[in-house]
Amino acid sequence: MTKGNINVSVENIFPLIKKFLYSDHEIFLRELVSNATDATLKLKHLTNIGDAKVEYGNPVIEVKIDKEGKKLHIIDQGLGMTADEVEKYINQVAFSGAEEFLDKYKDSAKDSGIIGHFGLGFYSAFMVAEKVEIITKSYKDEPAAHWTCDGSPEFTLEASDKTERGTEIILHIAEDSTEFLEESRISELLNKYNKFMPVSIKFGTKQINDPEHTPETTKDKDGKETTEPHRQITVDNIINNPNPAWTKQPAELKDEDYSGFYRELYPMQMEEPLFNIHLNVDYPFNLTGILYFPKMSNDMQIQKDKIQLYQNQVFVTDNVEGIVPEFLTMLRGVIDSPDIPLNVSRSYLQADGAVKKISSYITRKVADKLKSLFNNNREDFEAKWNDIKIVIEYGMLSEEKFFEKSEAFTLYPTVDGTYYTYDELFNKIKANQTDKDGKLVILYASDKDAQHSYIESAKAKDYEVLLLDSPIVSHLIQKLESTKENITFARVDGDHVNNLIKKEETTISKLDEDQTKALDALLKEVIPSDKFQVQLEAMDSTETPFTITQPEFMRRMKEMQATGGGGMTMFGNMPEMYNVIVNTNSKLVSDILATEAKEDKDRLITQSLDLARLSQGLLKGEELTNFIKRSYEMIK
Repeated sequence: MTKGNINVSVENIFPLIKKFLYSDHEIFLRELVSNATDATLKLKHLTNIGDAKVEYGNPVIEVKIDKEGKKLHIIDQGLGMTADEVEKYINQVAFSGAEEFLDKYKDSAKDSGIIGHFGLGFYSAFMVAEKVEIITKSYKDEPAAHWTCDGSPEFTLEASDKTERGTEIILHIAEDSTEFLEESRISELLNKYNKFMPVSIKFGTKQINDPEHTPETTKDKDGKETTEPHRQITVDNIINNPNPAWTKQPAELKDEDYSGFYRELYPMQMEEPLFNIHLNVDYPFNLTGILYFPKMSNDMQIQKDKIQLYQNQVFVTDNVEGIVPEFLTMLRGVIDSPDIPLNVSRSYLQADGAVKKISSYITRKVADKLKSLFNNNREDFEAKWNDIKIVIEYGMLSEEKFFEKSEAFTLYPTVDGTYYTYDELFNKIKANQTDKDGKLVILYASDKDAQHSYIESAKAKDYEVLLLDSPIVSHLIQKLESTKENITFARVDGDHVNNLIKKEETTISKLDEDQTKALDALLKEVIPSDKFQVQLEAMDSTETPFTITQPEFMRRMKEMQATGGGGMTMFGNMPEMYNVIVNTNSKLVSDILATEAKEDKDRLITQSLDLARLSQGLLKGEELTNFIKRSYEMIK
C-alpha cells in the first residue's frame, strides 16, 4: 500500500472546492458520469484503431445507491487505470494549475461552468462526499488499483482484487448531502444532465411486458372471453437516449423524427412546433443542434421552455444568452458545441470570437430557413405568420444582418387578410397613398374592432390598411421609417384620414369666418382643454361630425417606452391627450349653431363628444352612466 499527499500546495483546496469553486453542488454527478463516458469512448476509439486488444462489447455506465451504507456508486466499463495512471492522473494532473486557476478566476468562479476542463471535475465529488474511493482495472494486463481519500490532501493507493475492466467511484455521502441518497433526486439529476449522453446509463431496473409472451384468451361456459395478464420481465432501466436526433444527419431524419425528439425534450408541451431548423456545421467551428419554432403569443415575457445547451451531449445550461442571438432565445431546442468556452465567466463568453461567429451562423441559418419556407409554400407561411411574427420582428430590430435578410420573407398583413411583402405593398399603394409632398403614407391599425370606423373611412378612399398588432410595432415602424426612403407610417386613428394623407384638393367650409369663430368658442367652453384639443376641419358632409384621434408621435413614444424604449420616461409621464376633430360641414354642427338655448347647445356638444369617446372606448365609469341616462332622456 502507498500513502502520500496529493500534489497541491494549497492545503485548503477541499474546502475551496466545496464552498467556492462549485456554487451548484448537484453538478458532481454530471462530472463523474461525464468522466465515465470519456473513459468508455476512449476505449472504443482504441479498440477501433487496434491499440486495445480487448472486446469493446456493449458497455453501460451504472449509477447505484446504497442508502443503508450511505454510498453512491458510479461504475463504468471503460479503459480503466493502472496504479501508475492513478498516481499520474488523480494525484498530480488533477491539481496542476489549480492555484493559478483560483487566482485568475476568483471573481468569476461562480459562473465558471464545467470545472472539469481544468482537470478538477473528479474532485467535485468532495462537494457531497466525506470520503471517495476509486477501484479501477485497466484494459492493459496489469493489477487493479484502489485509491482512497478522505477530503484531505492525504490518500492511500493499494492493489485491488477487481477482475472486470473499468472504474468504480464510491462516494461516502456526507451528512449535509443525504439528498443524494434519494432515488428521486438522482433520477432527476440524471434526467437533467445526462439524458442524451452517448453511452447508455443504467439506474436500477424496471418491469416491462415480456415481448416473447402473447397472452392467451379463453372462454368460459357462457362464452365470455377472458384474457390473461401480460407476463412481466425485469430489465435494466436505461435513463438516456445515446443517439439523439441532433447527432444525426438531416438526411437520416423524417418529420416524425423531429416531432418525436421535440416531445422527448419537452414532454409537457401539448402543441406541436410549427417547424424546425437543423444546425450542422464543422468549419470554422463545430456546432450541431435543432431549433424549433413554437406557436408564439404576443407576450414576449412568456418563455417556459428554453433552448438547451450541450457540450458533447452533456447538458450544460439553458441560459444561452450570448451564444444564441437574443431574438431567438424565444425558440426551443438544442445546441451542442465543443467550441464554446464554458469554463469561464459569462462576460468573457460574450466577448469570445468563436461565440460571436456561432451567433452569426445561427442568425444566418434561421434567416435562410425562413426564406426557404416562404419561397416553397407561401400559403402555409402566411397561415403561420401570426405565430412567428414576434420573433421575426424582434430580430429585425435587434440584429442588423437579420434585418437585411428579412425583406425576403417579412409579411405585412392587411385588415382584410391579404399578405404583402414590403416591395409588393409599396407597388400596390404608391399611386394612391402618396401625399401632396411626395411621401408614401402606410396606414395601419392595431385593433380591427376598436378602430373599425377609422378603417372604414380609409377603405372608402381605396386605401390599404395594414394590421400591425404586436407589442413592438412602434419600434419596428420607427426602424422602417429610418431605413426606407420617403415613407411614413400612420395609425389609422391618429387623425382624420384626409389629414393622414393630405392631397392637393381641399374642401370648402360651409361656415363663414364669424360662424367658425363662434363654433370654436362654443366647443372650447364645453370640451375640457386638459384632455382634448379641438380641431375644426372642413370635410365632406357625410363624414362623422365629431372624431377623436390621438397624435401619432405622442402615442408612438408612449408605446415605445412601455416596451423598453430607453430614455422616454418623459412621454410616459405625459397625460393622455386627444384631438377632437369637428367636421364644420356636417348637419349636426349647423344644428348646434342654429340652436338658441345655451343649455341645449351644450347638451348637443356633450352628447356628440361622448359618442365619439364611446367609439374609442374612452367613456367609462360615471361619465358613461351619465351618457346613457342623457341618451334615454333625449329619445323620450
